[in-house]
Amino acid sequence: MIEAIFKYNFLQNAIMAAVLASIACGIIGTFIMEKKLVMMSGGIAHTAFGGIGLGYFLKVEPILTALGVSVVAAVAVAAVKRRAMTDSDLLIGMFWSLGMAMGVVFIALTPGYPPDTASYLFGNILAVSRADLKLILGLDVLVVLTVCSLFQAFKAYIFDEEFSSVAGVPVRLLEYLLFVLVAVTVVILIRVVGIILVIALLTAPPAIAKQFSYDMKRIMAISVLLGIVFCLSGLWFSYTVRLASGASIVLVAVGTYALTSLLKVGSHKQGGTQG
Repeated sequence: MIEAIFKYNFLQNAIMAAVLASIACGIIGTFIMEKKLVMMSGGIAHTAFGGIGLGYFLKVEPILTALGVSVVAAVAVAAVKRRAMTDSDLLIGMFWSLGMAMGVVFIALTPGYPPDTASYLFGNILAVSRADLKLILGLDVLVVLTVCSLFQAFKAYIFDEEFSSVAGVPVRLLEYLLFVLVAVTVVILIRVVGIILVIALLTAPPAIAKQFSYDMKRIMAISVLLGIVFCLSGLWFSYTVRLASGASIVLVAVGTYALTSLLKVGSHKQGGTQG
């Protein structure tokens, strides 16, 4: 595969996409894990399918419309969640179903042959173009700059929302901003692992990282590195065995989490026995 990397541009694009996607994934995935926003992230990811269908219907780049729809959905979820007494899981389930339904309707209304949406649903890192890389890089910069400039405020909001509100931290603004950053990260990962599998890559790296550190910055750094390792390992596995790239990446990530968890449990049992 090393020789092929220097020979084929699509493999070079895939490697760069893996590195860039892992940056946003590791940072925002840590927030998602600590704030328990996994289901909300899944809801936004599936809402993005409505944006993809809208892109095909309007004959514009589907990723751009997916980004717009995801951001609108994220803001809407945050707004309704704060103002209504509706259970958050119920609300997320509605947006989840609505996004998928919108995508199906828009694709059905698109003239001509139905477009191939498999790469958006299950990911195809080998199909990432230079234009996709520029978009991912731009969104990465947005995520990194936002989190770095507001890191202490985000940290206070995530660990103690009520105290932060009393202390004068703009909790509502931070919540809206975090939801938008989740939407941005979801769109970045759509090209890598797809809508269906995005949750695994958002949660597995920080979940593994937390087994080795409780410091948020370290968890983020380890998550970014793990994301890169998982993406490149999954890419190599899919290239070698000729399997879908998105599914291969997720299998590597989840398999590693399962292995580290078992080893952690085993070490605790051994330590307890010796004690």
